[in-house]
Amino acid sequence: MKLASLKEGGRDGTLVVVSRDLARAVPASGIAATLQAALDDWGNAAPRLNALSEALAAGTAAGAFALDLAALAAPLPRAYEFVDGSAYLPHVERVRRARGAQVPESFYVDPLMYQATSAGFYGPRDPILVLSEDWGVDLEAEVVVVTDDVPMGVAAAAASGHIQLVGLVNDVSLRNLIPPELAKGFGFLQSKPRSALSPVLVTPDELGPAWRDDKLHLPMRTWINGQWFGAAECGVDMQFSFAQLVAHAAKTRPLAAGTIVGSGTIANEDTSKGASCLAEQRTVETLRDGKPTTPFLKFGDTVRIEITDAQGHSIFGAIEQVVTRAAAG
Repeated sequence: MKLASLKEGGRDGTLVVVSRDLARAVPASGIAATLQAALDDWGNAAPRLNALSEALAAGTAAGAFALDLAALAAPLPRAYEFVDGSAYLPHVERVRRARGAQVPESFYVDPLMYQATSAGFYGPRDPILVLSEDWGVDLEAEVVVVTDDVPMGVAAAAASGHIQLVGLVNDVSLRNLIPPELAKGFGFLQSKPRSALSPVLVTPDELGPAWRDDKLHLPMRTWINGQWFGAAECGVDMQFSFAQLVAHAAKTRPLAAGTIVGSGTIANEDTSKGASCLAEQRTVETLRDGKPTTPFLKFGDTVRIEITDAQGHSIFGAIEQVVTRAAAG
């Protein structure tokens, strides 16, 4: 099934079940007012939501309506946690090689992960709001999963069963603010603003054979200003599965229902497939030409992120955003 949240009903939106073709939706208020409420009681809510999804597909769901993706908030407008990994080591290796550093051996057995911004997510058509172009605005096209309640110390094999939903994120980065922050030795803060989630989140069964080994085996398609930018394969060169990432995040603490776990920027050894972030493309240019030539995003630039199935149908809907100057507070 596919789930989304309308921009109504308060800060956490109103939960709706969405048709497989993303054309229609039906309110799920009789089951759960919000997606977070459904995740809090997933064992009870999920079968009822699935039944409503089947009724929608059969044309028997009461209250069904034509869906306007612009009316959607993020499926989880705010989440208790967003932990973002960096599971694609070709990206890590290239970035380090460009500055003359090597990847520590530990990176191959112990995932990189940081605590990301979760207090608010952009909807799939909301602008990317920044105060200055000089901060180096970048997209990061990633896959995310959403968990139910995960116990502390869970093994990766068991963590797989706690992955309930899959989606996309544009994990916006402000690249020119990252080096001075990392130099402090205390991680990201100002360099990681709000991110945008895909229009819908889907249960893993919706992905069919494309979801296996707790990875999504489809290309991540990205466009900048309407021009093709990349189609990196999500299931290739992913060093750690989502089950391993969930287990890593839960090593010393339980994860609350509704925790979002990100894959990190999709990147392949084969650079002909393009990139999923500008930093990756600029690194490839630096290694090849001695300097980067692709600029970071400017005000008015557009970004599109989408994954389609084997028949070319959009699975999660597209994230479509415009970089926009924010009003200073």
